[in-house]
Amino acid sequence: MALQLFSCTFLLILLLPLLTLGKEDKAKGEKHSSPFEFLEHLQGCHKGEKVKGLNELKKYLEKFGYLNYPHSKNQTHAKDDDFDDLLEAAMKTYQLNYHLKPTGTLDAQTVAMMMMPRCGCADIVNGTNYMGRSRKRHRSPPGSLRTVSHYVFFGGNPRWPASKYHLTYGFIRGTNPNAMSPVARAFDAWASATHFSFSRSQDVASADIKIGFHSRDHGDGYPFDGPSGTIAHAWAPQDGRFHYDADERWSVGPAPVAGAFDLQTVALHEIGHLLGLGHSEVEGAIMWSRIAPGRTKGLHEDDIQGIRVLYNV
Repeated sequence: MALQLFSCTFLLILLLPLLTLGKEDKAKGEKHSSPFEFLEHLQGCHKGEKVKGLNELKKYLEKFGYLNYPHSKNQTHAKDDDFDDLLEAAMKTYQLNYHLKPTGTLDAQTVAMMMMPRCGCADIVNGTNYMGRSRKRHRSPPGSLRTVSHYVFFGGNPRWPASKYHLTYGFIRGTNPNAMSPVARAFDAWASATHFSFSRSQDVASADIKIGFHSRDHGDGYPFDGPSGTIAHAWAPQDGRFHYDADERWSVGPAPVAGAFDLQTVALHEIGHLLGLGHSEVEGAIMWSRIAPGRTKGLHEDDIQGIRVLYNV
């Protein structure tokens, strides 16, 4: 009996790293509504219509770089619920980026894609960082497996100088210790595939990269939106900030319960931003902006090729 009790206790200890991290539901089985849920009620909307809630769609597309009324000659419909020409054009660009038929209409496939949890970084930055057909694709070197790559850089191609190819990272006080090993493994994966090396610093104030968990408005100008919306974000070189949304469910490895996101997979994506990559149009790439809960993902040839081209290595 004592041996059985010991065995059960030992097994529980082994399983602890696989348990979800973050805030627990108040009631078992409670389902959180997505901040993108409003899109369901707009399905089928198209140019020429006026439907309550379309302004929320405009805010969504503005947030991720597809709409910019202040820099447009036509600002008439910036704050209303009219489906105008600019909104239709933004919808078509979004659909092209995510390999959907560019109808400009908020069809079922587009709604499904837009509702998926995603990185909080914009797809299009300052009008210079494009996905899809609207941007130039990069030719791979002779002998490579792909003839065309689809990685993207931030506007101005920011990158770390040659003197900073070894980067340090630190965790903000209060970070769950169970999150640290998955993040370390993500840095190791990038180090194995690139010319960068990384080490953890105990002095987070002096670290090149600062990692932490935050909720809602946390003072950086890019508030999180609660469960199942934007799940993390990071900055281009040489800012070094990397934030997880503390309101999400997080797991180490494939999620043991529904709705949890793999810490290492998300870290791989955000480290790509920290090194200078934007969002790729390749669904298999780690720099694809979407992630489904319960899934794990590794580096893709497109991600690695992007870093090599950005840093001329």
